[in-house]
Amino acid sequence: MTRYEFATLSVQTATAGKVVAAAERYLAAHAHRATLHGVWVAEIGTLNRVQIVRSFPGSDALATERERMLVDGDLFGATDLLTGLALHTYAAFPFVAPLGTGTHGNVYEVREYHVRPAGLRPTLAAWEAALPARQKHSTILFAGYALDGAVPRVLHVCPYASVDQRTRIRGEAVAAGIWPPKGGPDWLTEMQSTIYVPAAWSPLR
Repeated sequence: MTRYEFATLSVQTATAGKVVAAAERYLAAHAHRATLHGVWVAEIGTLNRVQIVRSFPGSDALATERERMLVDGDLFGATDLLTGLALHTYAAFPFVAPLGTGTHGNVYEVREYHVRPAGLRPTLAAWEAALPARQKHSTILFAGYALDGAVPRVLHVCPYASVDQRTRIRGEAVAAGIWPPKGGPDWLTEMQSTIYVPAAWSPLR
């Protein structure tokens, strides 16, 4: 089953461009190890971050590549420019299409939610009921649940033409009563959102 890695690179101030360039070389050299989906730079939210999204054919392949990279010490070709690195594994919601590539928007919003213990099943049910109506307003490219970390989490990715469009569409969905999913917020404890701008060469841009 496909597993997705969301790698968040915390970088030294004013080095995001250098990190993206180094990551481009690194990911091209290691393209056979995973499918690359996104390389995005934080614009709103916690800054000095680069998000790299890859997928693997299964948990074993992801774990093997992660261990290889960590032991090798070459972290996306940008080791000397990093102040931190977080690697998280997600499984896609079963009713969401696999993450692909293509041009979808000028900005990408990544929203992460902490979920109460045993809250994943009702969260999935709420999302499955609400997603078809929400997708009519704008695309949710990815939605998944974390398979690692100390706290249960869900995450979704939405592309927009602009921040203004994002604000308008979310407002319309809330006003129409279709979002957030009915009952879904009952199971959430913390929420965080970051707006990213895709690199020119990102497969998702």
